Amino acid sequence: MANHKATKKDVRQSRKRNERNRYYGKTTRNAIRDLKKLTDKASASENLPEVISMIDKLAKRNVIHKNKAANLKSKLASKVNALA
Repeated sequence: MANHKATKKDVRQSRKRNERNRYYGKTTRNAIRDLKKLTDKASASENLPEVISMIDKLAKRNVIHKNKAANLKSKLASKVNALA
């Protein structure tokens, strides 16, 4: 453990950020999972913009890479469009 005051503060901040990022990441993964389970195109199309927004926010906060976000959004959009 660090002895400097500023380093102790940095440890506190990083722990808080880590917990927040884990929460947002898990919430988004759950939303993606729920969207993939939907079989009705109308409800899936309704939920897609919300999930895409969550993914974009994760990429903006650097929780996930921007290319991973693009791949997730593309796969979700194609899955929703494939529903009958």
